[in-house]
Amino acid sequence: MATSLNSVAIAACKRSIPTSMHFTASITSVATGVPFLMRPRYPVTSFCLSTSYQQRPRSFLLTSSRPFSTSRISQSTSKFSYGISASFSAKDRRYNPERNVFNFNPYNHIRARRKDKRTRPDSGQDAFFISRVGDSPDVAFGIADGVGGWVDSGVDPADFAHGFCDYMAHAAYTHKPEESKTPLSARSLMQRGYEDICHDNTVRAGGSTACVGIVNGSGNMEVANLGDSGFVQLRLNAVHSYSEPQTHAFNTPYQLSIVPKKILAQAAAFGGTQLCDFPKDANVSQHSLRHGDVLVFASDGVWDNLSRQDILKIVSKIMLGARAWVHTEKGIDVGSGLQSFIMADDGKSGAEEIPSLQSFLAVGITGEAKAASVNTKLDGPFAREVQREFPHENWRGGKVDDICVVVAVVCEDGK
Repeated sequence: MATSLNSVAIAACKRSIPTSMHFTASITSVATGVPFLMRPRYPVTSFCLSTSYQQRPRSFLLTSSRPFSTSRISQSTSKFSYGISASFSAKDRRYNPERNVFNFNPYNHIRARRKDKRTRPDSGQDAFFISRVGDSPDVAFGIADGVGGWVDSGVDPADFAHGFCDYMAHAAYTHKPEESKTPLSARSLMQRGYEDICHDNTVRAGGSTACVGIVNGSGNMEVANLGDSGFVQLRLNAVHSYSEPQTHAFNTPYQLSIVPKKILAQAAAFGGTQLCDFPKDANVSQHSLRHGDVLVFASDGVWDNLSRQDILKIVSKIMLGARAWVHTEKGIDVGSGLQSFIMADDGKSGAEEIPSLQSFLAVGITGEAKAASVNTKLDGPFAREVQREFPHENWRGGKVDDICVVVAVVCEDGK
């Protein structure tokens, strides 16, 4: 099984780019490991919106070594289960696919808050979470992209993003339907995480975008998206649905934030208008899932460098190579071996060394996004947007940023 997936990754993920790292002993050339520093995004104290685009962080003020493992939800009352993995890379670090990967296990205990920064994923100012919803077969997961410009105010932008995701994960994990008047929704989970981080005295300021999803055992998904992180749903070699970014202006996404009174006063003195975005402002959408669907949630470090068609191309190569998707006379269909590639873990026997399909997908997308971000010759989506908005600017190539990806493979029991 592992050998087969390794062969798939070799065929699907190779790129003709220089590399300085390895995926595994048999998987190479996924992405360049060249470290590259990128400026942070501006914090709330940005007081003007330039008429020409400069290489600067995004604004949130508008003015005048872990090996692969695998598991999935395994519940007798559930028709659908999900193989879920995440991969990530901080913008100023080399990408290490062997360490920068997380594999969801529904049996893992989730703590309320990781205040020790050493226990966080090495994802920079991006953060993610994946959690079972109470004792149900439902799974909640999401992405938060911290606003890097808070560094200028002496604030670590990662504290808000990681704390926010930790609180959402714990809220989902400890959710008890009998104690709640309404079912847990993507927006209410975002609201709960935001309220908890706002009441955390160790986080005095910060902000992030957010994209939160909840999938259930009946094959339905709800997504709440705020800002320019987002998701795409892929079905049988096609883009089935996706989120649209929410922005106030170019490079100024919707964002949740904690703003100290002093900064609010400074903004008012300079005639600034604070961006007051809340979970109620998130776009909420409902989606029906099918056996073989692939869900990709990612921060703008991916979307600024890879288009939805780029993502589809990466996923299709791996899915077709693994025969999780197969060519038939009627077109692309789901292969009979999909469930075995996801490889369920019963929570008793460790599967920590077994590569899974979802982990290869997450690593493949992250590696390609990392490579595109440091490519100075091939224009990505962000570069093309700069050229449209500011035609006199000479922005070429990719956009170096933190990268975070969560991938879920949908599997219907009995198929």
